[in-house]
Amino acid sequence: FATYVDNNAGAIVNYGERYRCGERISTGFVESAVNQVIARRFVKKQQMRWTLRGAHLLLQVRTQVLNDELRASFERWYPRFGAQAQVPLAA
Repeated sequence: FATYVDNNAGAIVNYGERYRCGERISTGFVESAVNQVIARRFVKKQQMRWTLRGAHLLLQVRTQVLNDELRASFERWYPRFGAQAQVPLAA
């Protein structure tokens, strides 16, 4: 457990801090993401095989999407990503 905490310290949510800042502390959005992945995996038309690492990475990305943090991560990983001109999408 200590190894897990050490390796994932940056991704572990401090619910006390979130509560004090008036932010959502429910895990419902996480459960929803897990249910989506599981439901999609067991649909017979879309069978997928997940490695433990692959499932973990998918949930990390899904969590960043829900927290509006994915763009910042891409800009950190790929510094030129945010430098591109943003073209508005056509309606």
